Amino acid sequence: MPESSELRKVLVVDDDRAMQLMLQRWVERAGYEVRVASDGYEAQAKVREDCPQLILTDWEMPGLDGVEFCKWLRKQDLPHYVYTILLTARSQSSDIVSGLQAGADDFLNKPVNKVELIARLKSGERVLALEDRLTLLAKTDSLTGLVTQRTIFERLDAEFERSERHHFPISCVMIDLDFFKQINDTHGHPAGDEVLRTVAGVLNSYTRSGDIIGRYGGEEFCAILSGADECQAVEWAERIRKKLAQTVIKVSGNTLHVSASFGAAQRLEDISTPDQLVDLADQALLIAKRAGRDRVIGFQSMSNALAMNSTGSLHGELLDDLTAADVMTTIVAGVQQGDTVEHVVDYFLRLRIGSAPVVDDEGYLVGVMSDKEIMTVLLRREWWKHKVADVMKENVVRFQESTPALTIYEFLCRTAISSVVIVQDDRPTGVISRGSLMRCFSNALVAALGRNNSESRSESLQTNDVRPQVLAVAEALQRNSAVLYEQLQASRREMAPSIVGGASRIQELVNDLLALSRDADVSVQPTAAPNDNLAIGAQAALRLAFGQPDANHAAAPNDA
Repeated sequence: MPESSELRKVLVVDDDRAMQLMLQRWVERAGYEVRVASDGYEAQAKVREDCPQLILTDWEMPGLDGVEFCKWLRKQDLPHYVYTILLTARSQSSDIVSGLQAGADDFLNKPVNKVELIARLKSGERVLALEDRLTLLAKTDSLTGLVTQRTIFERLDAEFERSERHHFPISCVMIDLDFFKQINDTHGHPAGDEVLRTVAGVLNSYTRSGDIIGRYGGEEFCAILSGADECQAVEWAERIRKKLAQTVIKVSGNTLHVSASFGAAQRLEDISTPDQLVDLADQALLIAKRAGRDRVIGFQSMSNALAMNSTGSLHGELLDDLTAADVMTTIVAGVQQGDTVEHVVDYFLRLRIGSAPVVDDEGYLVGVMSDKEIMTVLLRREWWKHKVADVMKENVVRFQESTPALTIYEFLCRTAISSVVIVQDDRPTGVISRGSLMRCFSNALVAALGRNNSESRSESLQTNDVRPQVLAVAEALQRNSAVLYEQLQASRREMAPSIVGGASRIQELVNDLLALSRDADVSVQPTAAPNDNLAIGAQAALRLAFGQPDANHAAAPNDA
């Protein structure tokens, strides 16, 4: 019997029907699965239909003889090596040489001896076993026993094509172990290897026979789930995530715990290649890692449309020396996870904001609350009693204050997310949006070029007077200062929200005024009245900053 649990397939090719039946009987009794063909052309069809591991073929056959069949066989792209034995009455050395050169592996002289036939088949099996082992080593990661990245893509190509042809879903899940480098640095690489083996075992235990699980590289894994849409892939990943969180790994007396981040994506109509599918899952994984790790993110839930990467600017180096702390807008208002939705609605309406980070009792970032989350509960019964913790979005994309600004710029270009939260020791300290990055980039560009070297810009500004914009900002500054003074003077509500909201609006207006001020010297000189308006707005902002509201203007907020 063959050593493998699966029977080796043997194709017997002979135009002599009596010889064909005798060989078939002998080989089947030896424990092989046998099919037969009457000539070389029929044998070609049998190989295309279901490729055998061994072939016994007669040399002399009408049409396509055994030697020509061997030549054809060696030119085919077959799923595995086929060991071929030529049956012949020829015994001259030249005949043996020509047969070997055609691609035959062995010879068996006629008349055929049964014992010798089985012995040569066994010899062929040993060659095939070695070939199988070498193939397995080439396609399998030696540490985890999972398939390699190359094998993932080889099998994904076939599954992707089947998915397109038969119109069934297929999803990719990218998996990355959280803080794996710390395990290697703290406990050594043997401990890291044991973690990888344990994770591979967990992945295997949740995998169906038709799925593909492989080690993508380092501490990253990839799963191809045939027949699963993105929702099902996310559910599968969530089960794995929870199982890993509960898994205890003991290495050299140390008890280790591990978590992982997951990104899932489904093949959609506009995804034309397997590489694109893996890339979308990888982008979702990036969001999961930036959102705090130990979570599952689906690409479609993250974004309905992926923004084009537009980082090819010639002036990208202008952001090289800036960090997130240099670019962010400081957070002056937050939401507690224990607050009610009613409180948040009132909070948002009074401060005229659309979102805010959510923190726990110790000030750590735990989520984000936006008007979108509020809208999802407004039609529920007693919506105002719902807690923020039950409604908020937990997957918050966050970056450390020390993160290069260019890294965040590239991230916001790649995804449909419009802003990220900046943290220090996992406490929110600021927010960076596309708008704040555009303002920062514009200011950096002007500073780099210099006013004296921007003649074309000056000419443009002379034809496009910035004075109306300056006046509008100054008027808004005056109006917001007056409104804030009225609110504080009335003191009918808690002062802190009014101060935070008013100061936030004035802060943005002052930033806009400073941005416009760089162009004031190249624009048409303003008349006396606009200068007065500008001075009034600036003075009001300064008095507010130093706690000295202007009562005269506060009484008439619309007199600007």
